[in-house]
Parts: sequence; structure tokens; C-alpha cells
Amino acid sequence: MKHTLSVLLRNKPGALSHVTGLFSGRCFNIESLCVAETIDPEVSCLTLVTRGKEGVIEQAIKQLHKLIDVIKVTDLNEKDFVEREMVLIRVKADASSRAEVLRIIDIFRGKVVDVSANSYTVEVTGSESKIKAVIDILKPIGIKEIIRTGTVAMARAPKSK
Repeated sequence: MKHTLSVLLRNKPGALSHVTGLFSGRCFNIESLCVAETIDPEVSCLTLVTRGKEGVIEQAIKQLHKLIDVIKVTDLNEKDFVEREMVLIRVKADASSRAEVLRIIDIFRGKVVDVSANSYTVEVTGSESKIKAVIDILKPIGIKEIIRTGTVAMARAPKSK
């Protein structure tokens, strides 16, 4: 089962390598990893996507809690959460395909961020399935390069009454 973990950790050299080392040492694959400073420059938020059985993920979370620089670990799959990914795609855009590429990007609410004589670089943000869909549609036109951010996720705020 896919699990999205949110890990708050001290923004110190080596903190990220301790987390990734824990996963590699136990032969867990990290499918996606995104980390950046929070509003507090002393703390970073790491969003990690992995797959595994409930018991195995539970054990990994317990091991994460033991790391000195880890402040808090949340398995977002136990809550309602919002997740997004961003992709930059350089796609062939010659005279015959430019209009089609623009229509496709408009449908996916993306935008063109760079233009050259033979290509567009487009940005699309959304769920993993949306990113996969836009890639699948652009493949026949001619994708030259793809760069993905990986998943970022946040628990939803409680509903107020």
C-alpha cells in the first residue's frame, strides 16, 4: 500500500541523510522525496512516499521517531490530506503542433514557461493521476524531457462548524 509520510525535522546538515539511510538500510524504496524549510528556518518538512504493508510502515515510523533530528512523523494516509506534484515538460512544438500543445496545456490548466523555435516547456501542477494523464497525451506529440518535483502533501485543516 502507498503511504505518504510527513516528517518535521531539524534543518541541520545530515538530517536528511539519516532519514534516507534508515529507509535504504531496511531495503525500503522511496518513491518520492521532497524537502524544504518551513515557516521556521530551523525546521524542514520532508514529504516521503513509499509502499509497504501496514506493519512494515508502522515499524519505519517508529524508527524515524528515534532519530535525533526528527521532531514529528505523520502518516498522512490516516487523515484527509491534499497532495500535489509539479512537472516541467519540454515538448516538441513545431508549426504543425503548437496549437495542439497549447490546447492540451489549457485543458490541464498548465502554462507555457519557456519557448524555443522547436519546443515549449510547460508547467503542470496537480495530482499524480493528472500528471500521468498530461504526459500520456503529450507523448505522441513528442516529449523531449520531463522533470518532476515529487509529491508534496499537507493534512487538511479540521472542518469548522
